[in-house]
Amino acid sequence: MKNILALVILCFSFVAVNAQDDATPVTGPEMNFETTEIDYGTIAQNSDPLRVFKFTNEGSEPLVIKHAKGSCGCTVPSYPKQPIAPGESATIEVRYDTKRIGPFQKTVTLTTNENSEKHTLRIKGKVEPAAASEDALPESEPSLLNGGGR
Repeated sequence: MKNILALVILCFSFVAVNAQDDATPVTGPEMNFETTEIDYGTIAQNSDPLRVFKFTNEGSEPLVIKHAKGSCGCTVPSYPKQPIAPGESATIEVRYDTKRIGPFQKTVTLTTNENSEKHTLRIKGKVEPAAASEDALPESEPSLLNGGGR
């Protein structure tokens, strides 16, 4: 009987310790994004380059973004310079140079004051040439520009 009682007490102790571990609150800042990848889809050349990543600090201390760097000069991020308080949300804006034609996959690396310190955001899509202007002369008509006015 004593062995059974000791076993029951041991089981309850184990359950109580595990329940406390699961309820441990997050300490420090914790950046949580709605999404870490944005697909521009297929867009026309010179389209709107701006996309926005929204995040929330779900930690217990202010979040500080120390640095944000695009994988190339065609990807330019901007980020909040002030600390983000626990429970508050903010955004990272990313601009891709939509003058460049063709498919793209780029990243933005964020350095923060979190334990993990780095986050990687991804953008992708395809830029197609802009449609020719209707004001342009057809190639078949002679003009000074194509040598037909001599």
